Amino acid sequence: MKKDILLMAHLMRRAGFGEGMGESNLRLLKDYDDVVDELIQSEDVEWMGDSMVRRFDDEASGMINPPGAARNWIYQMLTTKAPLREKVALFWHGIFATGTPKVINGRVLSDQIEMFRRFGLGKLDELLLQLGMNPAMIVWLDNQDNHKDAINENWGRELLELFSMGVGNYSEEDIKECARAFTGWSIGNEDYMMVRALRDSDWPYGRIAYHFEYNKDEHDFGSKTFLGQTGNFGGEDIIGIICQQESTARFISRHLYHFFVEDEPPVPSWAFTPPQNPRAIDFLVQAYFDSDHNIGEMLRALFKSDFFKSDSIRFAKVKGPTEFVVGLLRITGEFDRPKREMLPVYQQIKWMGQELLNPPSVEGWHQGMEWIDTGALVERINFASEKFGESGKSGIENIVAMIIERCGDEPDAVDLVDQCLWALGGMSVDLDTRLALGNLARQDVNDHSKVQQILKSVVSSKEFQLA
Repeated sequence: MKKDILLMAHLMRRAGFGEGMGESNLRLLKDYDDVVDELIQSEDVEWMGDSMVRRFDDEASGMINPPGAARNWIYQMLTTKAPLREKVALFWHGIFATGTPKVINGRVLSDQIEMFRRFGLGKLDELLLQLGMNPAMIVWLDNQDNHKDAINENWGRELLELFSMGVGNYSEEDIKECARAFTGWSIGNEDYMMVRALRDSDWPYGRIAYHFEYNKDEHDFGSKTFLGQTGNFGGEDIIGIICQQESTARFISRHLYHFFVEDEPPVPSWAFTPPQNPRAIDFLVQAYFDSDHNIGEMLRALFKSDFFKSDSIRFAKVKGPTEFVVGLLRITGEFDRPKREMLPVYQQIKWMGQELLNPPSVEGWHQGMEWIDTGALVERINFASEKFGESGKSGIENIVAMIIERCGDEPDAVDLVDQCLWALGGMSVDLDTRLALGNLARQDVNDHSKVQQILKSVVSSKEFQLA
């Protein structure tokens, strides 16, 4: 039973944002494989929608400005009944990096995240097709300036280099032919939309959202040779050819392993640095082709695999800032509805190094240990300490009560520390951390204050930075 609940807690840290052991224990009423299936298939049908969010916090409606759109998304991550959908949206946002400086429209960025929710667990072919028609991506990579008589290679280059195949698997000529195939994939009424985006007022309802338009007069209908195949290719054809490539399967598989299993080296080094677990990547590549390029089926295979269930990869990933903050606030339970207090939450994630909807470059964020520097670590510790130091939060009160009940009368220090670590997901800590927690457990204060102080110290520890 203990082994089963630890595995369930591990699954929810990776497939969601973590949860207390009380929630994981309830999941044990179902088989592990059934929980995986439910996570992949579930949709959040209880989401209140933007119109209701606007009643509580108009700036978080996702229709005014990019920070407001980010707050809207954070709220969805905090309250969702389909955590894998939001986790996958965060995964794709880090790869298909699109941001504020060029898009300057919260509604368009929110629409892109919604597209990731809808298509992020489906076939890669369909996801890339939707991405190619996505107004945020079109503006981000200048495909509205991609014309039959004057191609713009930005979208074609990044589609191959960062979104599908990876460096070294295509030629410069392939980039040009790819760009030709996507000529005419633009936004409607471009000039007017750009003027409105720059000059209109944010209030009261926000900026007009860009919309996709295919302009056949700007499309190059000539023959193209791409990755060794020749034909009168359009964008759909190019995506079909890309998704058939083994290099694409390996690139996407490594991304999935990197995000859901354990930290890999930064993406720019992948062309010359082998994966940490080549057999796992081979396994995922096979799942890619067996499922006809279906991301959900790849994740189903990943979560049920022996390498994912291995004890060696538990707490082997550094939590990204969003994962860290959202996971902690889901425990405290303080955001049961949209509140203006989400603005400092958004800012905290930004100060930890991840400004949602504003990645630092087309490469997104470098992850793993690159999340941790002196400034970011201080922000993490201070945020966790502050949140768990406050009284009256339902989530914390429930955890404290559960721990006191499990320990019984007059618990010894060792048992009290063990129960606190257990309640926060079956955490393990090194000897120095355990000794410090043991000293807190020996304080001559009431049990409630003692337990809350131990919990506060655990979430402020270096071990809590890991998933």
